Amino acid sequence: MRLITGDDIAAAERRLDGRVVRTPLLDAPALAADLGLRLAVKAENLQHTGSFKVRGATNALLAHGERAGTPAGLVAFSAGNHAIAVAHVARAAGLPAVVCMPPHAVPAKLAAVRRLGAEAVLTDDLLATAEAVAAERGFHLLAPFDDPDVIAGQATVGREILADGPPPDVVLVPVGGGGLISGIAAAIRAGSPRTRIVGVEPDGANAMSHALRTGTHTLPGRPASVADGLAAPFAGRHTLAHVRALVDTVVEVPEAAVLPAWADLVEATKLLVEPAAAVTLAALRAGLVEVAPGERTVLVLSGGNVAPAVLATLG
Repeated sequence: MRLITGDDIAAAERRLDGRVVRTPLLDAPALAADLGLRLAVKAENLQHTGSFKVRGATNALLAHGERAGTPAGLVAFSAGNHAIAVAHVARAAGLPAVVCMPPHAVPAKLAAVRRLGAEAVLTDDLLATAEAVAAERGFHLLAPFDDPDVIAGQATVGREILADGPPPDVVLVPVGGGGLISGIAAAIRAGSPRTRIVGVEPDGANAMSHALRTGTHTLPGRPASVADGLAAPFAGRHTLAHVRALVDTVVEVPEAAVLPAWADLVEATKLLVEPAAAVTLAALRAGLVEVAPGERTVLVLSGGNVAPAVLATLG
């Protein structure tokens, strides 16, 4: 299976210029002192839609338009952040959008989709429902992660990390379906081959680790984690190929470690992120990732669309 190339990423950078936020790479001195590392965070929670997903969705829509013309509308399936991203890019393009979301979707994310003007369809069978809607209405189905154009859009995160300082020794990336880590790995492996790239999943939503171990893309049960942004029910074929080829390791953190790490991350950085963004810190705290003292380490903060009920637990 073809991996994305430097040309794919450069094209994505051109498409996204002026359409997404070039998020900052921020030093995190409090966490650095605690962990004994040179630590920075890539604040994707500051995107217009509150997560990195807008990069891939925007690039995929524009690339599709270049090849086949502007579609009649968009369809997506997602538990939250991709849903918000597709609603956002559809509104920006003046297109109707239908987003299929699970009945247990975070209410705040569902409300954001509707506020952006997209139609939300609640269903337990996300993919089949999205495919049926796309066929019925003649809309383009914009995949959440398993699409080279989506991966190339997410790769711009990696390009920005390399542009904003010396090449890091280690980059830790939250993993759901794998689009973010696939893109970041493609960009950083090309620009800084010695950098170690580590994916982190909660053990209750570990589709990528399961796929790497078994070769089976779909989890045997429904994923469940307070890090709802990582609860992908399957690993993509494109993303699995990228992870196998480009990522050093993927680790699983205990579910119980996520919320304490999230509270510490919010307090130390003063950034309102969602629990999914904290799995990387949880992995460092649990000793699941070996980082030598003084190594330059980057944590990718994947998003900030935190559910009010979870936010209340900060006290």
